[in-house]
Amino acid sequence: MLASKYFPQYLGLIFLFFGLLGDKEKLPEIRDWFHRATTARGYSAKVRDEVWSTVESFGAYGFCRAHAVAFAVPALQSAWLKAHYPAFLLAGLLEHDPGMWPKRVIVSDARRRGVEVLPVDVNHSAKEHTVERAENGQWAVRLALSGVRGIGEEECARIAAGQPYGSLSDFWQRARPHRPTAERLAEIGALGALHDGRLTRRDLLLQIAELHRQSRTRTAGEGQLPLTADAVGGAEPSGLPEMTGREAMGAELHTLGIDVSRHLMEYHHRLLREVGATDAAHLAELDAGRQVLVAGVRASTQTPPIASGKRIIFVTLEDGSGLVDLAFFEDSHPACAHTIFHSGMLLVRGTVQVRGTRRTIVGTMAWDLEQIAVARRDHGPEAALALLGAHGPHPTPAQPQRTLPNGTTGARLHPYADLQPAGTRTADLKKLGHTSPGSAG
Repeated sequence: MLASKYFPQYLGLIFLFFGLLGDKEKLPEIRDWFHRATTARGYSAKVRDEVWSTVESFGAYGFCRAHAVAFAVPALQSAWLKAHYPAFLLAGLLEHDPGMWPKRVIVSDARRRGVEVLPVDVNHSAKEHTVERAENGQWAVRLALSGVRGIGEEECARIAAGQPYGSLSDFWQRARPHRPTAERLAEIGALGALHDGRLTRRDLLLQIAELHRQSRTRTAGEGQLPLTADAVGGAEPSGLPEMTGREAMGAELHTLGIDVSRHLMEYHHRLLREVGATDAAHLAELDAGRQVLVAGVRASTQTPPIASGKRIIFVTLEDGSGLVDLAFFEDSHPACAHTIFHSGMLLVRGTVQVRGTRRTIVGTMAWDLEQIAVARRDHGPEAALALLGAHGPHPTPAQPQRTLPNGTTGARLHPYADLQPAGTRTADLKKLGHTSPGSAG
């Protein structure tokens, strides 16, 4: 066709005006301009009419195709960087936060590719995410001060400008952080190097409280001597125990949104082996139709509209070894929807669906993984297996039953309700995942 011959010459025009082509009021003006410009260049009426017909129809679908072309160059550049300079690409992704994946998923991908992610450190971190040599000589990513929840730009600038610091008192006086900022830095281990690790995070929190008290006293009075390390206990431990691994990880998630010290799923590996769950790295070995259990942190939830009008819930879990794609069709919603939207970590039973090289799990049942873990901790492996149906089907929170988990009776919430029963759940984890604009998640 003539249009296919001349179409590439007008590709730039299409990309420039693809938004305007969908505007019916401006379309005649664009058409007149197009014919004037092409006539001036000597094209015949037949060529002009056929090319314009292609351009006009392209306006209804040009958005998707233009996206494909526009993203081709950065996609190729990103792939090359990921292959040759993964730490540098990771630092850029964390700094500019593009796409739908939360930062903790990007960090988990870095772990799988051998890129070390260094924690926030008041003596080494800058305002931005940076790249530096790790102890093994490889490039590593240093997390940024700006990633700390609640920290201000001026605080970041003062901390970076005063590096290095010799002690907590030195940091307090020269960086002048707000008390909540200092406490969050202590909780995530960013102040540990100030005393060569001799003080626990609880020691540092205690000293920060004392520094804050003395600062207020000094401000209120006159002639007060400058604060010294001895004034707040120096470098001697107070006897307070260090935070547990779970407490430290909770602080990281609350303050940074990233599980830096270790992956969240490491605490559940034993449970997942006992119930026979399959991780993302081994899904490719399974045939279509195989029933499996999969688990992970909910990284993405999407509920896009489809032509049939039915609702499908698409979920992506991240388990440390990779990503697991899930699809929940309407017949599974009464049993699964509430759990999906109100849990940060999921254990899902489903069937393997194969399309090319991709594996998707069609979910039939979902559980809050932390509830299963608590049952195992308190009552042993048999209790966890019982919840999964080893001794008969067990209703999820979205299904009707006579007695609610808290011992009361009453109506269940709708699976897509934003409200939920009183009690604890993985609220912080839920906030870390991506949800599509129209999603109830």
